[in-house]
Amino acid sequence: MANIYYTKDVDTNLIKNLKVAIVGYGSQGHAHALNLKDNGVDVRVALYEGSASKAKAEAEGLTVQTVADATKWADLLMFCTPDVPMSKIYNEEVAPNLRDGQTLLFAHGFNVHFGRITPPANVDVAMIAPKGPGHRLRAEFVGGNGMPSLVAVYQDATGNAKATALSYGWGIGSAAAGILETTFKEETETDLFGEQAVLCGGLSALIKAGYETLVEAGYQPEAAYFECLHETKLIVDLLYEGGLNYMRYSVSDTAEWGDYVAGPKVINDESKRAMKELLTDIQSGKFAKEWVEENETGRKKIDAFRTAEQAHPIEEVGKKLRGMMPFINAK
Repeated sequence: MANIYYTKDVDTNLIKNLKVAIVGYGSQGHAHALNLKDNGVDVRVALYEGSASKAKAEAEGLTVQTVADATKWADLLMFCTPDVPMSKIYNEEVAPNLRDGQTLLFAHGFNVHFGRITPPANVDVAMIAPKGPGHRLRAEFVGGNGMPSLVAVYQDATGNAKATALSYGWGIGSAAAGILETTFKEETETDLFGEQAVLCGGLSALIKAGYETLVEAGYQPEAAYFECLHETKLIVDLLYEGGLNYMRYSVSDTAEWGDYVAGPKVINDESKRAMKELLTDIQSGKFAKEWVEENETGRKKIDAFRTAEQAHPIEEVGKKLRGMMPFINAK
């Protein structure tokens, strides 16, 4: 059984006695900083000179410093920047200013696991990885709940790396929901796989394929949108609340029967072979290498993908229909 930690297992005073710098103020960074602030932690935000996020952070009552100055000030730095630019930020602004006994925390293990960041031996290196986007982390905290996180220790220079990370996890609200112990390798590889095979890549492709199949067969695009995209939320909410069998209990017997007999025809051994290939590319570092190269050569492919996907008919139909449903408010 995996180790899962809750508030009762955490020394909440540890994080309250540390000076914490959050590197980045995007989706994850703003949630971490504000949750820590609300829990009484001495927290600052570290941004590059001229960052557009500075005004936003200051408007929320947070002190903003350059990454270099924040590194000199802080006892603990949490990296909440995008994966690819993180190593440059670390090498240029953080590494020259580190001192013995500091803690480097990461919200995702990508850079450490794939060797893009190599911390010195005199600092703690650990991870607190919330299992969801930053706006949900913040919303759950404000609502008095919490979002589960993963905890991992990569390097324990002081002997306190795990306890410190768990205390930080409490600070952002995750100890209320549970903090699962893992490794940098497991978090990084399962996170990338889940995004590609199921949560983003797999689900997006499945929705588009279903929509296209119905429209090509002569059905109204609006009807296809409702059946293949809009109702996805209803099913996902049931899965979130009670798992696969609760979802099956909640839908009609007809839908449940369709689940059993049709699902394996769409997602089958061929699909699993493709998933295994994706996982192999992740484990070998091939995916990481290609993604870094894409960023370092102008991001032409991802820009082309975005342009093409934004023009897909399902997006045009969806925009029209969502405009007729004022209760849907895209953040």
